[in-house]
Formats: sequence, structure tokens, C-alpha cells
Amino acid sequence: MIERSFVSQQFKEYMIQEFISENLKKVGHSHTKMIRTPLGEKIVIYTSRPGLIVGRKGQNIKKLTKTLKKKFNLEDPQIEISEVENIHLDPQIVAEKIANSLERYGTARFKGIGHKVISEVMNAGAAGIEIVISGKIPSARAKRWRFNYGYLKKCGNIAKEGVRKAYSEAQLKSGTVGVQVRIMPSDLILPDRIKIHEDVQFDDLNLPEVVPVAKIEKKPRKKPFVKRREDVRGDRRENFQNQKDSRKPRKKRESRDDSK
Repeated sequence: MIERSFVSQQFKEYMIQEFISENLKKVGHSHTKMIRTPLGEKIVIYTSRPGLIVGRKGQNIKKLTKTLKKKFNLEDPQIEISEVENIHLDPQIVAEKIANSLERYGTARFKGIGHKVISEVMNAGAAGIEIVISGKIPSARAKRWRFNYGYLKKCGNIAKEGVRKAYSEAQLKSGTVGVQVRIMPSDLILPDRIKIHEDVQFDDLNLPEVVPVAKIEKKPRKKPFVKRREDVRGDRRENFQNQKDSRKPRKKRESRDDSK
């Protein structure tokens, strides 16, 4: 089946990416891409420290290619290393930086670490950032600490595809602490963004001529008829007198003669 072959290829690529990310921890590894070529598989590794990945005389690269050949049965894997342009806008590098600083300084300075990273990311030109640190920080009970700044989409298609997400872990004495980072770049095109051009004049615009509409004369409103106070009192008196006259006199009861 063709579908099964596609699924197996995608699963194989995912396993290769996970293997590379586990081996290149704490080296500034961002993400990995696989490109299929006629000569073989081309693996592009994005990192902030390309010198550490290459090693002396390319020893680390040679070792990595040998392990990929044996473990995943690749014919001729070609590994290419590219440097990340702005490390402060890459969520994976930022998450690893927070995890490394937590392992180095401990849980006492986690608030200072979070605010410092936020200032660095916002100065780099991000529209918004959110950092969530979950674990036993600083007490023995697990908590979730959230640091955010700027504008960040949390729902919709833009939140799924436009916002960059990453996750990292820090191994501390109290246990494992998770670090989740979300960064929204400033160059992301939003559907509700509006640009206002101040230099444009109305004379330059080719707008259709506006035809004046004839004014409709409004008729003066008639004042509502209101009875005077004296007339109302007179009407009440007449109504009361009519009601009084309309009443029939009651018949007197005949007195019984007890002597009979």
C-alpha cells in the first residue's frame, strides 16, 4: 500500500530527528530537516553553535554519520550545518537556555531568569512571548509559573502555524522541571492588522462623484391634545353625578307584626 509507505517514511524521519536532538543537547540545537535527493538523504541541522557540533577536524560529524547509517539503514547521509540567524527568536534555543540556567543556578533565581529571557526576546524584535515553568519550584509541591509579555495569539490557525513553540526539561534535585516557550514573531501577517497611510490625500484618490440627495421637508408635529385641569375636574363631577342618579333606591323591608 502507498499509504503505509508514506507513513513509514514519515515515522523514520521523526525518529531521526528525535535521535539527533537527544544527541545534540546543550549545544544550541534548534531543529532538523530532512531533504530527499537523488544521491541520498540530506540532513540539515540548525544550531547556534556550529563549531561544537562539527568538532575538531569534523570528528563529531563523522561519528554522527556512522551511527545514522547503522541505526536507520541510510545509504549515504549528507549532514549540513546551518547557523541560526537570531537565537533569541528561536523557541528551542530559548527553552534550552532556561533549562541550563535552572540546572546551574537552582530554583532560587528562576524569576530573574524568566524576566531576563523575556527582555532579551522582546529586544530582538518579537511581538510576544510566553514562558511556562512547571515543577517543584520553589517549594516541594509542583506548581506552574507563567511569564508573558507582548501580544500573543492563543487560538486559531495563526496560533497553530504562526506561533513558534518548543519544550525542554531541566533535571534538578527536587525532580524534573518542564520549560515551555511560545514566541510570536513580529513579521507574522495577521488577518486583523490594518495599515493607515497618512501621506495619501483625497485628491489623489479616484473616487466617484457624490450626487446630492434632495432634502425631505419634515412636517411640523402636532401638539397632543391635553385637557385642562378644570375640564378634568368637571368631567369627574359629571361622571360621579351620573353614577349617583343611576343607582336605584333600595326597597324598605316590611316590618313583621309579632302579635299575629
